[in-house]
Amino acid sequence: MTTAVTEYPNLFSPQKIGPRTAKNRVWMTAHSTQLVKDHNFTEEHVHYYAERARGGVGVITMEAMAVHPTTQPYKGKIFAFDPAVVPNYKLLAAAVHEHGTLLLAQPWHRGRETSGTVNRLPVWAPSSVPCTVYREMPHVLTHDEIDELIQGYVLAARYAVEGDLDGVEVHGLAHGYLLGQFLSPATNHRTDSYGGSFENRLRLIVDIIERTRAETGRDRIVGVRINGSDGDVPGGLSNADWVAIARALADTGLIDYISVTQGTYIERMNIYGATPKPAGFQIEDTGRIKAAVPELPVVVAGRMNTPEIAEQALAAGKADMIGMARTLIADPEWPNKAQRGKANTIRPCVGANWCMASIVNSPLACVHNPAVGRERQLGVGTLTEAPRHKRVAVVGGGPGGMRAALTAAQRGHHVTLFEQESELGGQVRLIGRSETYAEWQGITDWLISQLGESTVDVKLTHRVGPGELDAGYDEVVIATGSTPLKHGWSSLHPASWGDGSIVPGADQWNVYSVNEILSGRAEAGPRVMIFDDTGARQPLVAAEYLADRRHEVVIVTRLPQVSPDLEASRDLQATYRRVRGKGITFVTDHEIASIVEDSVVLRDVWTGTTTTHDSVDAVVLSTGNAADDALFHELKGKTSVRAIGDCVSPRRIFNAIWEGELAGREI
Repeated sequence: MTTAVTEYPNLFSPQKIGPRTAKNRVWMTAHSTQLVKDHNFTEEHVHYYAERARGGVGVITMEAMAVHPTTQPYKGKIFAFDPAVVPNYKLLAAAVHEHGTLLLAQPWHRGRETSGTVNRLPVWAPSSVPCTVYREMPHVLTHDEIDELIQGYVLAARYAVEGDLDGVEVHGLAHGYLLGQFLSPATNHRTDSYGGSFENRLRLIVDIIERTRAETGRDRIVGVRINGSDGDVPGGLSNADWVAIARALADTGLIDYISVTQGTYIERMNIYGATPKPAGFQIEDTGRIKAAVPELPVVVAGRMNTPEIAEQALAAGKADMIGMARTLIADPEWPNKAQRGKANTIRPCVGANWCMASIVNSPLACVHNPAVGRERQLGVGTLTEAPRHKRVAVVGGGPGGMRAALTAAQRGHHVTLFEQESELGGQVRLIGRSETYAEWQGITDWLISQLGESTVDVKLTHRVGPGELDAGYDEVVIATGSTPLKHGWSSLHPASWGDGSIVPGADQWNVYSVNEILSGRAEAGPRVMIFDDTGARQPLVAAEYLADRRHEVVIVTRLPQVSPDLEASRDLQATYRRVRGKGITFVTDHEIASIVEDSVVLRDVWTGTTTTHDSVDAVVLSTGNAADDALFHELKGKTSVRAIGDCVSPRRIFNAIWEGELAGREI
């Protein structure tokens, strides 16, 4: 028995699930990857899931798969009702089973929580109640269409068996999807045999489970995913309601486990809580469901991101399995590291939800794990020793520079990392100074800890000049970042960005950048106005930081809403609720016309009308950054040099770390 098993005896003990046994209690729950092609799995899927199986996961439920063409929020959806999935199921099963991991399909239908834009079909729902996100009026399902839906689940189960999977997780009850819409009196207004009483609202789910079990037989696993609570939804299902639902499903005798999550699209942060949602926030609701179905294994999810939290939940009897998705996206080796007593080396999920934002326009990605979705090229075991060990200088100790230095050193190069500040971390360190986003420092803390175990020579408070780098180093990586712009112009005035002018008054002593606020260098007075032209998170970070220090804050933006980028990371609603609760107010569709001492003149971007706001003690500008690329251009042509991150173009943490990883591999 290893030391790690002693540390987490429950987490790394086997668990019987119906006819199969999981080797441990770590369950990778379903999540979108957008690696799909032609509604089917790809080679990238095989490497993605195999990487997590190799990392020690006990059970994997693959991403939600459509049971009918009407559930296509975007093109990247697997058609579980299409026999074309069977050969790829077999490839996936072989790759995952090699590591002793169980593999399940997850057939599902979104119901009203989608649109017909992609498939050009009507949205299906039990009643014509539009979704708060998609807002499309649904078509009320007929009995014939309900039969068609059931048949989709039947085919999904049949093909899962033919594809050598270990079982099926019936989805659609949780997160306010179609089966959950039938269950909830808030969304089911039917008067037929599928509406009204609890038994009627449950009828469709029981029918699907019965038909699924008939297809799988008793030698395959059949489970369900349900909510522990719908959240703050008028007329929605409470934890007590879901306890009753869980008991009713268990009483069918047809299911082998229950996986519990939370939330609907009205309360999306209960589905995939971003920071500052606390770790383990679903444990108590899940525990009450476990108490109601003691004979069945129950999976708990909801930011179960450390072995300690997982072990405590299991030891307390709140659940039998630990469900996690983002945690294993961030570090696929999480189980092996925990079991081997190396939990301190786990790359932490910090709840930045870049994984959620990425799948809006591209395949899945992680803010600080560059290998996600590219496991074959960048995954565990792909980093090889360099053919010749070089002397490498990396200038800039932000996330990109640290990643480049670490990867280059891991390949055997002799690396020196220069940072002009007294500590590493760059702008992520500043964001982490806000209490709300303190967890984001896990990105840089992990890199710093890895550097401490490496051969990298870190030199702090060292501002590098070109003379130090144009000789003596074989390769130079410039990661000098960027500097906030303070000219005050919105991007509606592109000519003014290049003529050297500023908004009148933008050079006053009481005008600051977000970085100056978060660094503590600015002494802002009681009343602060923040102007946002980027639509990004930084203005809200600064606003909360100031509000927590008793400043009165208003955010002005020339956009129709503040920080719309948060729509992609799915935490806009939760963030708005939090910041508005702190007294922060918004003024949209306006830009700054001028600043005169403690008065700010705002201009309506549509009408040109101006209004004056008096008694503004400080103005904070979030209008983009300028690349600090001077050192790169000084060295170019003199030595082998490359630039990464913000000094190429000010963008995101993800881009800096991605480019740092590539630079370290290319040297």
